[in-house]
This record gives sequence, structure tokens and C-alpha cells, in this order.
Amino acid sequence: MAKVLIVDDSQLYRFKLRNLVEARGHEALTAHDGEEALALARTELPEVILMDIVMPGMSGYEAKRMLARDPATCDIPVIFVSSKSAESDKVWGMRLGAAGYVTKPVDPAKLDSTIDGIVAA
Repeated sequence: MAKVLIVDDSQLYRFKLRNLVEARGHEALTAHDGEEALALARTELPEVILMDIVMPGMSGYEAKRMLARDPATCDIPVIFVSSKSAESDKVWGMRLGAAGYVTKPVDPAKLDSTIDGIVAA
């Protein structure tokens, strides 16, 4: 299974996503903001990152851009997991190079299929 980095400023959502990811047999790492996510991504090299967009300090969009600029992390797929559900938000996320976009509240089956599609590729 995969090593998955979960990035969300909400402790509750980190807990929920961690439970979903671990229930599927993946290893879960967590970060509470974009800066911590960048550091963990460089040291742990996860197979996939689940990234919230609206976070204090560095947004998920900004963190995704920073990951893409770093040769060590540029190939790590990012799935945005956000309460921003407008079509324009999804389009913007995909334009930034996201591998997927899942809206909150998270449908476990959609999250599973999105992660599985990336990990299996």
C-alpha cells in the first residue's frame, strides 16, 4: 500500500482522513499546515498527498506550487480535499497540476478510488 501525507489545519479532519486512509491499509502521515507539509514531503517522500486548500499561512494552492518547484517533490501527486466545491475551484486546482479533487464532506468511496487510481498508475 501507499504512504499518504494528509495536510489539513483541522485536527478533526486530519483524524477522519487518517482513519479512512489507514482503514484501506495505507500508511498515514499528517501535517497541520502547508509549511509542515513541505518539510514532511521532502523527508518522507509520500506516494500521494491529500491537501486542504484553505489553511492559515500558506494555502494548499501555494503549497502545491512549492512542491512542484522542488525537484525532490515535484512528482508527488496531490489530491485537493476541500470544502471549496465550486466548479471554478476544481478547475483551478486541476490547472495547478492536482491529480484529483475531492470535496468535503468526503465520500470514502470517492477518496478510495481517487487514491487507488494514482497508486495503481
